Amino acid sequence: MINYLTAHNREHRPVFFSVWIFLFIGLLFIVTAVTGCSRDMGINEKNIIYETGTVKFVNLEGGFYGIIGDDNQNYDPINLSREFQVDDLRVHFRAKIRNDIVSVHMWGTLVEILEIEEIESE
Repeated sequence: MINYLTAHNREHRPVFFSVWIFLFIGLLFIVTAVTGCSRDMGINEKNIIYETGTVKFVNLEGGFYGIIGDDNQNYDPINLSREFQVDDLRVHFRAKIRNDIVSVHMWGTLVEILEIEEIESE
């Protein structure tokens, strides 16, 4: 009787084991897909800033344009278009803080401009 049960369990163990592996891999795939999509599809509102500031030419590392916010923070935009690369230009902007990249500028917080507009002088 013991030999029959032991032999019987050995025959079904590979099938049982493969079902668990299949379920584990499927669950791992689903978790990876869901967390990957949720991270990339939306913009996290805590990483978005709405600010007013002044565009400045910064003469470091070959020179670049940054924005000095009215909150006295320096912002290093990674995608400031040419039309806004004007020294002392006043702007309103909405930007995403980019903690996932680095820059040689070593000046201010790296941001990706989402919206920007010039403030008309009075």
